[in-house]
Formats: sequence, structure tokens, C-alpha cells
Amino acid sequence: MIDANNSNDDDVIKTQAVFKWALALTLILVSYLVFSKPNYYPSGIPNLDKIGHMGSFFMLSYLTHLAFKPKWYILAIILAGYAVFIEIVQSQLSYRSASFADFVADMLGILLFYICHWLYLRYFKAAKLVDSDPE
Repeated sequence: MIDANNSNDDDVIKTQAVFKWALALTLILVSYLVFSKPNYYPSGIPNLDKIGHMGSFFMLSYLTHLAFKPKWYILAIILAGYAVFIEIVQSQLSYRSASFADFVADMLGILLFYICHWLYLRYFKAAKLVDSDPE
């Protein structure tokens, strides 16, 4: 006899494993991008670097949340530590520079993830729980 609850638990564990791998690969990619020598091309988009930082930390927050389901403050502390680490390493590289504005953009990426997550839980997920009238 197959236990339906055990099957669901196995699916959750497998799904979380996929997100852990995705998080690891994303960390490698982000680390490569922030530590490698920049090849900036004129893009015409002001503050593209800050948008990249914000987007990267939004994705890191999203994947960390899906992989580990940590409390919000644990996730924020860990990713803030990574953001500080990035800026410290960049301050030591001759072809990079540390920037407080980059750190702020990183923190805004985390905040944006939690705002989107809250909106999803508050409006979209809640809307699915309400039965619509079949008329």
C-alpha cells in the first residue's frame, strides 16, 4: 500500500533539492559576475549596475526561500552578509570598487522579493482559495 502523505513529502524534498542546486548555480554565476573584470558596453540604461544588483538579490532571495524556507530575518541576514562580502572583495580588486549604493540595491532586491511574496500570499493565493460562483 502506498502512503499518499509519504509520496507528497518525497516530492517536496525532490523539489527543494532542485531549488538548492539552482541556488548554488545562481550563487556561482552572481559571484563570477561581481568578481570578474567588467566588460561594460554603453547600454543607454541609467543605473543598469544597480538594477543588476537588485535583480540578482531578488533571485537569490526567491531561490533561498524555495530551497530552505528560512525565516525572513535569517534570509535577510545571510544575504546581507553575502552582499557585504561582495563589496569587501571588490574593494580589494584593482579593476573593481566597493559601493554602498550596490549594497543598498542588494537590500532593495531582498525587500522587493518579500513585497512580491506578501502580495502573492495576500491576493493571488487567497483568491484561489475562494470558490467562484459557477453561474
